[in-house]
Amino acid sequence: MAEQVVMERFLLVDDDEAFTQVLARALHRRGLETACAQNASQALELAQQETFSKAIIDLKMEGPSGLTLIPSLKEQQPAMDIVMLTGYSSVATAVEAVKLGAVNYLCKPANTDEILAAFANIEGDAAASIPEQRPSVDRLEWEHIQKVLAEQDGNISATARALGMHRRTLQRKLNKRPVKE
Repeated sequence: MAEQVVMERFLLVDDDEAFTQVLARALHRRGLETACAQNASQALELAQQETFSKAIIDLKMEGPSGLTLIPSLKEQQPAMDIVMLTGYSSVATAVEAVKLGAVNYLCKPANTDEILAAFANIEGDAAASIPEQRPSVDRLEWEHIQKVLAEQDGNISATARALGMHRRTLQRKLNKRPVKE
């Protein structure tokens, strides 16, 4: 009897439809099957219908964030490996993503090879490079906002109250790209 080859299936979750389609095509060219969702509810619906070996999830989407999606997907499919991908990276969200079950966390822009390497590189690296200089005050502010936002389960109003700032001010800060290190 011939040995059956198990095809890896990827679940791509990102509200940027163009990015999702480009990534899906790149994975398909590598012989990998994909299914795409634009938000958390679509992703959970797909996960109820099909089995996926891996998921690539955007952090910041319309509706619930990618962080809220991780535990639900892991509950439905415990063997699924998840990589969090974001243009709004912070230490706080990286730590939370890993605590919730992601195997890795990548900052956008990331190419297909880097994303696939993130699934392969799930062991820690004690030889990782350490920055030569301390982060700027602006970067520390961004990190603190992300930490408090995670503590408030993504609730903008509660985060603004906890930080002692107006909600609209917080929203403006969150809509900006994170400060480069």
